[in-house]
Amino acid sequence: MTDLLAIEDLSVTIADRDVVRGVGFTMGRERIGIVGESGAGKSMLGRAIMRLLPPGAAMSAARLEFDGVDLRKADMRRVRGKRIALILQDPRFSLNPAMPVGAQIAETLRTHRRLDARSAKAEALRLIDSVRIRDAEMISRRYPHQLSGGMGQRIMIAMMLAPDPDLLIADEPTSALDASVAGGVLALLDAEVTRRGMGIILISHDLDLVAAFCDQVLVMKDGAIVESMAACDLANARHPYTRQLLAARLTLDA
Repeated sequence: MTDLLAIEDLSVTIADRDVVRGVGFTMGRERIGIVGESGAGKSMLGRAIMRLLPPGAAMSAARLEFDGVDLRKADMRRVRGKRIALILQDPRFSLNPAMPVGAQIAETLRTHRRLDARSAKAEALRLIDSVRIRDAEMISRRYPHQLSGGMGQRIMIAMMLAPDPDLLIADEPTSALDASVAGGVLALLDAEVTRRGMGIILISHDLDLVAAFCDQVLVMKDGAIVESMAACDLANARHPYTRQLLAARLTLDA
């Protein structure tokens, strides 16, 4: 399998604290899950790949390569959105509150695919329909605050998929949703990733979800990867920290 993303010795330091420490892994057009408790460095790793770090953060890596492009030196305006997309966990804080959602998707299409205004609007409606939202024309005229959490997350997925990226980073995409809506959003992601042949990095606290959705799992603790395995082997993890995460899951009988 050809590497889509290759990372070696990636570290991120904020205020003299190492929030990501010596992370390394490779992936192709597959599904990688990253799990760990809050503060383990999962989200910061995703943002480091996108080079979307907060002010004052320092990043270093022996290798940070995406499809042959050195992300340490690349013009990220040519990569972000167009080739690597990021889905955040709560669309209320990710979508522009002052712009109808259809116009936001159309803006993405005009920026990354250079469509004219009429073509961008038509494609935006098609994308809204593709994420299983009824009456795309009506929904496209609504503002983010007028949408439910599940519908807002579907709009965010449509927007991130609009440029047809090669890699999708989904940071807790269902944590703000109830179980039934979350299941629908994951089914949608599953269908789109399969249809488009993309790679996906799914960042989550939910070990059962990751085990069912992903091919490989990386377990992070204190900024470092402490264990990696095939998703089907997650229940048989050996590292004590991973065993603690598995034991902490909520179940109906405990």
